[in-house]
Amino acid sequence: MIVLPHSCFSFEEQDDNASMEKYLRNKNLVLDFLNSDLNAHHLQYHWNKVHLLKKCYFYLKFQPRHVCVRDQNNMMIFTEIQLALLTELLEQLERGREELSRYVQICDVETFLSQWDLNIKRVLKLSMFLNKLIALEEPRKLHVKHSLVSQIHLGGALHPPISFSLYTKKPPIFDRIESFACQTWVQLKWFTESQESHLERWQLEVKLVTDNSQTEPGYGRIQEVISNPCIIDHLQPGRLYEFKVRRSDTHTLVYSQWHDCIILKTKSHPVEDTKEAPNRSLMRRLTRPALSL
Repeated sequence: MIVLPHSCFSFEEQDDNASMEKYLRNKNLVLDFLNSDLNAHHLQYHWNKVHLLKKCYFYLKFQPRHVCVRDQNNMMIFTEIQLALLTELLEQLERGREELSRYVQICDVETFLSQWDLNIKRVLKLSMFLNKLIALEEPRKLHVKHSLVSQIHLGGALHPPISFSLYTKKPPIFDRIESFACQTWVQLKWFTESQESHLERWQLEVKLVTDNSQTEPGYGRIQEVISNPCIIDHLQPGRLYEFKVRRSDTHTLVYSQWHDCIILKTKSHPVEDTKEAPNRSLMRRLTRPALSL
């Protein structure tokens, strides 16, 4: 029988203790990252922000103001790419979070330490993705080729002092409580940004809801309004109407894909209305002539 010296057991215990300390230190490093920067609540916050951005209106801001941009389709494509990249980054972060969580939960000490170099690279890569996501969530200065700018305004300069940037405005959202229908007219109201100008113009699309049969042709119109709330009249009693609200187009608008929609049914009989629209005649005057669809 061979008896090993006591010192051999001491070295083994020291190695085990060192491995365990390293395991716990590295594990806590990953857990801190998962529970702080990459926790589920933070990711959901960024998802909500990206969903809102996809509904926003993107505008081009440039200095000096008299510069004329030839083709804004490039700006629209840039915005679409930016929104697609935000979605891709969030999906990468979610997948990375799942992989790291599984790595922490199921790996024993030996496996955890043997794969540490690979997984610390994952942590650093996900941290880089997160920083890139935060940077892309805010509209920023653009680098635009001078070929997109009208030569009339360049004055022959090779590198003219022109700057471009994007900014956003939130979409108008219908107030489902303050928007209501009477027999031949409706009142529509929508939520806007807190610092919205009172001179902001809006486009309202009005569409009669039909069964798409040939016996009943569809009907619709677009009106430009500057009042909120506003009155839409000359409607048929007892019918469903679909309304969409959007910001009016401007020469600096480069991207808008989403518009809020509400469906209201006018009353069938001229009963006394429980709600009354204030300054109805004034709001009619603030409504521009309609364009038939």
